[in-house]
Amino acid sequence: MATTRTAHTEWEGNLPDGKGLVTFDSSGIGEYPLSWPARAETPNGKTSPEELIAAAHSGCFSMALSHGLTGAGTPPTKLETKADVTFQPGTGITGIHLTVVGRVAGLDEAAFVKAAEDAKANCPVSQALTGVAITLTAGLA
Repeated sequence: MATTRTAHTEWEGNLPDGKGLVTFDSSGIGEYPLSWPARAETPNGKTSPEELIAAAHSGCFSMALSHGLTGAGTPPTKLETKADVTFQPGTGITGIHLTVVGRVAGLDEAAFVKAAEDAKANCPVSQALTGVAITLTAGLA
């Protein structure tokens, strides 16, 4: 069964001086301010589309890796995933780097890296972002 999740943004003003508010409608977890300076300079307590993509990608990747490891008989105790989404004003998103450190009993480093590469290639967010180079660093704790 397909699911749909919804968020919306209200934007006021021009790009450099304007401001926006992203609301997570489906979950109701809150509203988060965003602005061009938060995107192209420093966050100053505001979010950006790239940070939202990073959150989605790190979450999706972690779930895909957990599922793959569990299916192989080596469920993880813990996975810590960081997604760095790089934005270049005038160019756009130029790359995403995933870094994952896992605690997985009975699994060696090579098998963990292989499982992480598979999760990177097959998680739905990675697949949706195929127009951007996605790199990975993976290791066991």
